[in-house]
Amino acid sequence: MENCTHDCSSCGENCPSRNGGAPTSFIEKPHEMSSIRKVIGVVSGKGGVGKSMVTSMLAVLANRRGYNSAVLDADVTGPSIPKAFGIHERATGGEWGMFPARSKMGIEVMSVNMLLENETDPVIWRGPIIADVVKQFWTTVIWSDVDFMFVDMPPGTGDVPLTVFQSIPLDGIIIVASPQELVSVIVEKAVNMAKMMNIPILGLVENMSYLTCPDCGKQIKLFGESHIDEIAEKYGVPVLAKIPVDPALAKAVDAGAVELFEGDWMDGAMDRLETL
Repeated sequence: MENCTHDCSSCGENCPSRNGGAPTSFIEKPHEMSSIRKVIGVVSGKGGVGKSMVTSMLAVLANRRGYNSAVLDADVTGPSIPKAFGIHERATGGEWGMFPARSKMGIEVMSVNMLLENETDPVIWRGPIIADVVKQFWTTVIWSDVDFMFVDMPPGTGDVPLTVFQSIPLDGIIIVASPQELVSVIVEKAVNMAKMMNIPILGLVENMSYLTCPDCGKQIKLFGESHIDEIAEKYGVPVLAKIPVDPALAKAVDAGAVELFEGDWMDGAMDRLETL
């Protein structure tokens, strides 16, 4: 503090000096009836790169490998997780707290769309309110016996990502990007924010990496040559996956059937998570 006298007995401020030099923790405890083992944040520097699709695929892969998985949809103003899983019902609750919905394969999901009267109603809230809603998804929802929780965060480095980084004990984050984005400073902003917040970066996932020609099988680089390996080397993080532009995958997500997707592109990412 600017006017600190270093006499804590006459001061009511809760600063590092008062705590013996230790920084104040803002980590929130989950609901007392929740059981959550690993929490993975899925982030992106900008929107439209397929972050929610990657989040959904990770939850599905964890489920296929015998883990109990869940998705906390922190993208409050652009929630797309319920649609990917074909979930349309409202969230339920009782005197103890709220309960997440379950997908057809048993994946637990909580999203603001499940609290709205109509799925297409816009969420016109200011940043602090949105951040508080995300925090409540962690503290008031009863998550039962979850091995891997995936937090689908909004793009950028604003209120909600900051709230998640400070309030939820993340075991690491996965950064999703597209080829043309990786040559800009946007990905580097996401990486640097994670480093500043001391959040482990588990790796990078490149979406829309290429298109496979249905006639000859040749890989077509729609956005030019990828630079993901250069970015990964610069920051000392692995490349976990390169996902192609696949019409079948897009169709499955749009139809609310992401749990039926086929392809091994994300296997390496799930292998990395199993080492945690």
